[in-house]
Amino acid sequence: QVQVVESGGGLVQPGGSLRLSCAASGITFSNYVMGWYRQAPGAQREWLSTIASEGGTNYADSVKGRFTISRDNAKNTVYLQMNSLKPEDTAVYYCRAQWRTHNLWGQGTQVTVSS
Repeated sequence: QVQVVESGGGLVQPGGSLRLSCAASGITFSNYVMGWYRQAPGAQREWLSTIASEGGTNYADSVKGRFTISRDNAKNTVYLQMNSLKPEDTAVYYCRAQWRTHNLWGQGTQVTVSS
């Protein structure tokens, strides 16, 4: 089955950390650019970070220095390490796989930052 599935969300206190995972299946993972996005209630979906097939990364200013994207092509998985979390990081986090005109989105995982 062609899909990407996010996991690792949850409730964390401000200043805490979480690591999100996105496992891909049914695709040649190493070909794909992988990205993380998030969407807070009432807001548009926001791009956070991208990692290219060869490992090059980019980050939105809102998460630069706090979030780290990585990938393991042997496990068909991309990760998002999130540190120094803030209440404004609360959102549903989505994974995206992109190659040429092919786009795959996951169902999302909820991250809530609250004391």
